[in-house]
Amino acid sequence: MANTDFNVLPALPLKNTILFPGLMLPLSVGRESSVKAVEAALKTEEKEIILIAQRDPQVEVPQQDDLYTIGTKAVIRKSSRSGQGMLEILVLGVERVVVVKLDSSESFLSAKFRTLPLPEDGGSEVEALSGALLELAGKAIGLAQPQSANELTRMLASSNDPLGVAYLLASVFSLDLAKEQKLLEAETRADALRLIHAFLYHEIQVLELRQKIASTARDEMSKEQREYLLRQQLRAIQQELGEKDGEKAELELLRERFEKANLPEEAKKEFEREMARLEKLPAGAPDFHVTRTYLEFMLDLPWNTFTEDNLDIAHAREVLDADHFGLKEIKERILEQLSVLKRNPDAKAPILCFVGPPGVGKTSLGQSIAKALGRKFERFSLGGMHDEAELRGHRRTYIGAMAGRLLQAMRRAGASNPVLLLDEIDKLGRDFRGDPAAALLEVLDPEQNKTFRDNYLDLAFDLSKVLFITTANALDTIPQPLLDRMELIRLSGYSEEEKEQIARRYLIPKQMKAAGLTEAELEFTDEGLRGVIRGYTREAGLRRLERAIARVARKVTLQLAEQKAEKVLVTPESLTDLLGPEIFLPEQMRKTVPPGVSTGLAWTESGGDVLYIESALLPNGKGMTITGQLGEVMQESAKIAQSYIWSHAADLGVDPEKIKDNLVHIHVPAGAIPKDGPSAGVTMTTAMTSLYTGLPARSDTAMTGEVTLTGLVLPIGGVKEKVLAARRSGIRRVILPQANKKDLRELPDHVRQEMQFHFVDRVEEVLALVIPDLRIGSLALAS
Repeated sequence: MANTDFNVLPALPLKNTILFPGLMLPLSVGRESSVKAVEAALKTEEKEIILIAQRDPQVEVPQQDDLYTIGTKAVIRKSSRSGQGMLEILVLGVERVVVVKLDSSESFLSAKFRTLPLPEDGGSEVEALSGALLELAGKAIGLAQPQSANELTRMLASSNDPLGVAYLLASVFSLDLAKEQKLLEAETRADALRLIHAFLYHEIQVLELRQKIASTARDEMSKEQREYLLRQQLRAIQQELGEKDGEKAELELLRERFEKANLPEEAKKEFEREMARLEKLPAGAPDFHVTRTYLEFMLDLPWNTFTEDNLDIAHAREVLDADHFGLKEIKERILEQLSVLKRNPDAKAPILCFVGPPGVGKTSLGQSIAKALGRKFERFSLGGMHDEAELRGHRRTYIGAMAGRLLQAMRRAGASNPVLLLDEIDKLGRDFRGDPAAALLEVLDPEQNKTFRDNYLDLAFDLSKVLFITTANALDTIPQPLLDRMELIRLSGYSEEEKEQIARRYLIPKQMKAAGLTEAELEFTDEGLRGVIRGYTREAGLRRLERAIARVARKVTLQLAEQKAEKVLVTPESLTDLLGPEIFLPEQMRKTVPPGVSTGLAWTESGGDVLYIESALLPNGKGMTITGQLGEVMQESAKIAQSYIWSHAADLGVDPEKIKDNLVHIHVPAGAIPKDGPSAGVTMTTAMTSLYTGLPARSDTAMTGEVTLTGLVLPIGGVKEKVLAARRSGIRRVILPQANKKDLRELPDHVRQEMQFHFVDRVEEVLALVIPDLRIGSLALAS
């Protein structure tokens, strides 16, 4: 039976360890109350003290609820004082005790206790368990300490106390605190032996697995495994030294960055909430790295960071002129915005859309604008984008979630007011994953983008100070609501003279520098450069021209390397050797055209082109045949032209029976190129009138314009490109709709002076200008 007498002795709380009866344990005592408890015990003759384990080792001032109730009475055998007030003692466990009450009224803990005698039960079960335990102990010691296994096994076998062996094994293998406490509290020897047997069996499994892993990985341990083990060892060393581990240091760094960051109130609250959650997560938890990445991204964003605009208009004009030739309208628009910002720094940034053929400088113009304003520049392409989440980001519930490309661009820019170029907005895709164009509706709306919410960040981010610039080759594929949000600025193709100037100022110096050539080694004559432009490029932009110049530069470097020449002069005669045969034959107007043929003008993505529309009558046929890959709109123009002529046959001197009894065949070369649009209406009407009357049209006159069933001539687009195409072909007389008169201001002054323009409101005026011998009856002419 347990002893019911109560005694009182000083109590010493233990962290992470337990003293078993019959064993000795060295202890370092540092807490002030613990030092005083030891000193009180040393003052007594018996030098006895109660040792009780703490449930939570983090508690610095433990109370009764923080300690186990069963502990060990011990005798202090040795004591010495070390530096910083520490006591080093050696204690011997005497017996188990049950702590009934703890008293903290003095400067140390005192324990009221009663003795809990060690169990004395025996029998065959204890004997069998004792034998099995010795077997397991021998195996475990052999795995853990092979060098001293025999000696320890003999010492255990010579003991007649199975409980003492169990206590000794528990202390040798450093079981965790809960297991050691359970062993100390065992009510019978059999219970204690079962416990230590189970603990040792688990320990052997762990030791065998460690040994297997070590032997397998010893020769083929990867870099990652070595790093992991080293980090684990480093963490253990840091904990022993009381230093912060890597994760804690990273969290403190996040805190420091947060204190310095100027986040909005909503972002501050979200950061605090996520940071509190992160600090509670273990470093190995999947959410730990996800949350840390999210917080790092939040701090990387330029919430209230702005670059100072350079509002010097003269400087901006100088930068824009230095980087790009021409483009007067765009430069004026940027200077207008600068002047607005000068008077009102809080003015909303415009959202510009540069529309024009490839190679005219839309993308590079964005960089020049950022340079002129003194702002950061970022660009990303929208071409082929199908997933709305690429713009808005993915929700953090998805594995590998990340912010959208808009916020990533803002993070790279490092400022809240960059110039952000969204390239190829007309090539956005759309599928089951969403519509990126719909996502852009919010981004490109100054009234909405001040509170843009990315799915990943899920916080309002202000995009209202960003100068958005979008680029497109055509507007047909851009949804109307998106078009409404942008200010369209059209970039037309360059004339031959403009290309020559750009090549002299920018392209030739750039390619010569890239090839390592000097002006003393390569020179383009004016005729040679024009030969490159006319014979090897046919485009509105400059990309093919730049590639041709680069090819010439490479050829010259080869000739210089082989010492075939000291200087190369590029002339029309040398182009065949440098670039091969001409790719494009010069467009020449037909000197004479038979009845049924007229000269039209077309717009293409690569600029303008001259279009000859040919027609022929086939006797004994009916209706109309159209060839040349014409689109639906162009086919309708042909039908409108025929209907107009038929309905006004008497006034035009056309025999209606000729229209009724003959099939008309219309062909538009070149047959391999698809064509569409309404602007060939007047050309088709002229060709068919010429055909039906048998009167030829003038070959020196080109025309463009949409025609209606009542004979009205409506305005068209691409005037600059079409006029330049006519000029390239040697045609100097052009007929345009009256409403397009305003578009002539886009043409260079020298082109306007060279060309002869006629503006018309009705198709009868066109016919009078193009078919001189035609006698028009009662139709009223506006000319």
